[in-house]
Parts: sequence; C-alpha cells; structure tokens
Amino acid sequence: MSNGNKAPATWLSKDAYDRLQAELDELIANRPVIAAEINARREEGDLRENGGYHAAREEQGKAEGRILYLKELLRTAETGEAPTADAVAPGMVVTIYFDDDADDTETFLLGSREIASTTDLTVYSPESALGQAILGGKAGQTCTYTAPSGADIKVTVVSFEPFAG
Repeated sequence: MSNGNKAPATWLSKDAYDRLQAELDELIANRPVIAAEINARREEGDLRENGGYHAAREEQGKAEGRILYLKELLRTAETGEAPTADAVAPGMVVTIYFDDDADDTETFLLGSREIASTTDLTVYSPESALGQAILGGKAGQTCTYTAPSGADIKVTVVSFEPFAG
C-alpha cells in the first residue's frame, strides 16, 4: 500500500500541538537575539580564532534546523481526538506481549516522539520496526519484526485504544 511520496501525517494531541507551536514561536522570536550575538562576536576580530562567534553560528544553525522541522511537522500534523479504528493505528495506546509469554507485556503509545513529554507512556514511532509490524494489527494477532540488534522478535497485540492524554 503506497501513498506516493507523501509522508504519513503525525497525530498530535491538542496539548502537544500547542506546546510545539509555542516552541516554534519562541525560536522565531529569538532569531534577532542570535543574529545580534553573531554580530557582536564578529566585531571581536579574527574569526578563525573566535570561539564565541563560531558557537553563536552553531546555535543559529541548530535553531534554524529546529524551526524548519517544527514548521513541517505542524503543517502536516493531524490534531484533535485520537483516531478510532478497528486496528492498531497511530495515536493509540497499545498493549503487546513478547514471545508467547502473556506475562511479558508492554503498553505504549504509537505516535510521534514529539508527544512524549505530554505522557508518562513510552512512545514508539509508527515508522519504527515495532510500529511497522503492528500497524493495522488486531487484538490477538501475532507478528514478527527485526530489532535494530538484528534479532527477530515476536509480539502479540493484546489490546489497543485511542490515546486520551
């Protein structure tokens, strides 16, 4: 199932969306401060040996990268109520168990890592190996994925429900 080159939308709760928008607004508002710091350091003399200048330029680069990332994330994000579905989807709290051991369970949120600070749940990306394996899964379904270590891991979906946080 291909959706062309369109990246899947990231689901964010309204709180997470608002928090990220506030961070973006703060970064944009701080641009003149960083530019002034660069100019002040530039006036100190030889740029090859000016650590303050290079540090200010590096800070500017990181801030601009984060601004671009947040703009794109917020532009494509789906917000509001968590999706409801009859199968595992982004924005759901999922419980799984490992390797036929129903006592070895893990409950996590399948969604953007950007939402992690709004919940105590572990967050797994739908693009992760585990996320890809269980997407579209139903309760009782078992699937296998390859962990970054190279090991094949078998998991069974126990339950899933919309994220309420």
